[in-house]
Amino acid sequence: MKNNRGMSLVEITVIIAIIALLGTVLIPKLLNARRSSNEAGAKAAVLSLSTAVENYAVSHNGKYPVSVDSLKEYFTSAGEYCVDLNGKESEVMGYRYACTANNASYIFTATPLNADSGRVNYSASTGGVLTSS
Repeated sequence: MKNNRGMSLVEITVIIAIIALLGTVLIPKLLNARRSSNEAGAKAAVLSLSTAVENYAVSHNGKYPVSVDSLKEYFTSAGEYCVDLNGKESEVMGYRYACTANNASYIFTATPLNADSGRVNYSASTGGVLTSS
């Protein structure tokens, strides 16, 4: 007859220690991957907004758009990042976006909401110049 006894306290303790060790190694890596993803998304969004505005200007005698609706023809997701072109902010994927434009110039900024969501600020201004800090 087999003796079907459960796991000993030492065995359970070892299993919990292994799980805790894996957690301490994997969780920071997952957070870094998420932060990197947010940063890449913010950079791509600011660059896409800038490209869309420059394309708009090419089609409209060098004048930049003054409304998000006119920008959506060139970048369909513009409304997610720009509530308006007067600087009103929106939050997408851990970043806060602000969009300002008039007929002669524009600036788009993406700022991380906190250190966990990103570490890099992105901005694009008239002429399509993308900067990060």
